[in-house]
Amino acid sequence: MTPGLWRTLGEQAPLWPGRNWPLGATWSPESTNFAVYSPAATEVWLCLLDDDGAGTGGERRLPLTEQSLGIWHGAVPDVAPGTRYGFRVDGPWEPDEGLRFDARTLLLDPYGRAVAGTEGAAQSVVVDPSFDWGDDAPMRRRWRDTVIYELHVKGFTRLHDRIPEELRGTYAGLGHPVVTEYLRDLGVTAVELLPVQQFFSEPALLERGTVNYWGYNPISYFAPDAAYCSTGDRGGQVTEFKQMVRSLHAAGIEVILDVVYNHTAEAGADGPTYSFRGLDDRGFYRRVPTPDGYDDTYWDVTGCGNTVNAEDPLALRLILDSLRYWVTEMHVDGFRFDLMSALTRTAGPDAVSVDMACKLLIAIGQDPVLRHVKLIAEPWDTSMDGYLVGGMPPPWVEWNDQYRDTIRDFWRGHSDGLHAVATRLAGSSDLYADDGRSAYNSVNFITAHDGFTVRDLVSYDQKHNEANGEDNRDGTDNNRSWNHGVEGETSDPDVVALRRRQVANLMATLCLSNGVPMLTAGDERGRTQHGNNNAYCQDNEISWVDWRADGEPGAWLDVYEVTRAALQLRREHHALRQRHWFEGRPAIVGGPKDLAWLHPSGREMTDDDWHDAGLRTIGMFVSGKPLREPGPRGEQQIDTSFLIWFHAGAEDVEVHLPENDWVRAGSVVLSTDPGLPAGTEVAVGATVRIGARSVVVMQESERAAG
Repeated sequence: MTPGLWRTLGEQAPLWPGRNWPLGATWSPESTNFAVYSPAATEVWLCLLDDDGAGTGGERRLPLTEQSLGIWHGAVPDVAPGTRYGFRVDGPWEPDEGLRFDARTLLLDPYGRAVAGTEGAAQSVVVDPSFDWGDDAPMRRRWRDTVIYELHVKGFTRLHDRIPEELRGTYAGLGHPVVTEYLRDLGVTAVELLPVQQFFSEPALLERGTVNYWGYNPISYFAPDAAYCSTGDRGGQVTEFKQMVRSLHAAGIEVILDVVYNHTAEAGADGPTYSFRGLDDRGFYRRVPTPDGYDDTYWDVTGCGNTVNAEDPLALRLILDSLRYWVTEMHVDGFRFDLMSALTRTAGPDAVSVDMACKLLIAIGQDPVLRHVKLIAEPWDTSMDGYLVGGMPPPWVEWNDQYRDTIRDFWRGHSDGLHAVATRLAGSSDLYADDGRSAYNSVNFITAHDGFTVRDLVSYDQKHNEANGEDNRDGTDNNRSWNHGVEGETSDPDVVALRRRQVANLMATLCLSNGVPMLTAGDERGRTQHGNNNAYCQDNEISWVDWRADGEPGAWLDVYEVTRAALQLRREHHALRQRHWFEGRPAIVGGPKDLAWLHPSGREMTDDDWHDAGLRTIGMFVSGKPLREPGPRGEQQIDTSFLIWFHAGAEDVEVHLPENDWVRAGSVVLSTDPGLPAGTEVAVGATVRIGARSVVVMQESERAAG
């Protein structure tokens, strides 16, 4: 494109030609290169803002005269890091054709590394990317050795009295030694952060005086959200995020981001314009397909008004560039993809269908950077055909909601038989074994950010979302919860004791199941949201983690100790986190089965037992002599054996420890039954009474091993 007409000899252009890559603002001491994609625009201006504000008095507009392949670009000398900027774009206003250009709107840079300001008054920020990472390097911890802890950056530390007040609720607070020591002591190996890519609150929430707390409303896929930064919004959020990652890595804890590439904060066609809609509305968002061609109706399987079109070459490029940026520049270790099914869609003449060979999955699987990081799918969207649990291709692992539902039902006494329970405990082979995947492809969870906390799961039969301002219509009604006789908090000591034991049962079951356990922050401490199962707009003590000390009202630190002990057993014993599937047969000639399921009578479960809807007790024998899998040099691996009893019945039960040739004696190493504490010695042939609704873990004694 011809830049214009020179007026005099020796004239200096205020804007250098620059280059059309990389997209975004690339800072150097000499100049900053700006490049933005807007293929149907007729004019694009780079707007540099001074500290007087974004009005005409504080805005310097520079027309981008260079354009190639739909990318407008130019370089500006002497732009300091921290400078705010945006783009104004002109072109046709033809909404029926997906063209919504309006030069009156200052647009965020889709590739901007930082964002200053808030909804309606936000600008991108030029960032100096330099940072001293020292010897920080990817840990690439194996999935079978991974324990995930889902948390909210602000909510986790906002009430923590041992963190300096100015750091509470920030990236710096999360990287504080008090936090890293707590997570290490608990047994966590990876934190999964609720969305930290810059997001905005929906206008409807702001109008009723609330905000989007969870962050599932993104607008800038490269920028760490400034609200979690203790040093402001002029680029310090990038440095502070990196410092947090470095601190967590130094403690041996990986960082996984919950990413939301399926939709943006621009919502439906009548939503606000912040960035993408004003640059390339037609390419970035999916439309409803029609046999006759183009239809400007937004296609929505996210429930948020729009769906990002991952088939579009530049939208796909942005997603991939963003992922690589967070791995290479920000040193994160993996991603959990929100509503992954929405991104797997390919469009036909009259339908948009799930496609496991879609461009995005293929590109990630072939990418030399991304294919080696942790990739977790939320394998569903808001449509019926988007439910893909068990269907994601390697190397993806999945949130397994079938594990959640089955284990919840078991402990509330609603199981129709123990076959499904055993399948979930052993890794969900029905979902993952048939196509060569492993048990660690199942991310097991009891709760997540969306839904009841584990304490509320045992305290409420119904949701109580009145504080959200939606007349309790929001949030699921399928909670699979049980209040144990009283709705909500109670001072009845028997009810409270039973609830605490049930929470301990759920946490112990999760930690000792085959697969990758995911804990929700605060569940191990008995955190409550007072029955709110959709606290997405509650940026207050409803959502924040309570750090009260043991003995104070509401502190359930006995649950913490059970969780910590269960994770320690898992960490110290390969038998409890095996890579290969259990086969129900010996791992050595003449040896015991690698896995055996026991009836309380001591016999192995029969077909009739599996279909006994009234049976509420099952024993899980796991042999450690030897493990089926060899060690890293082919060596045979030996571990102790375990017998884990899961008893969900309302009455005590007597279980018989069967005679056998391999294990003669052992001891209780973890128990939620006060009458059968850890340290209790047991022996084959004995009958042991297990209290109602309890988990009891018996470990083989080395001195008595056969």
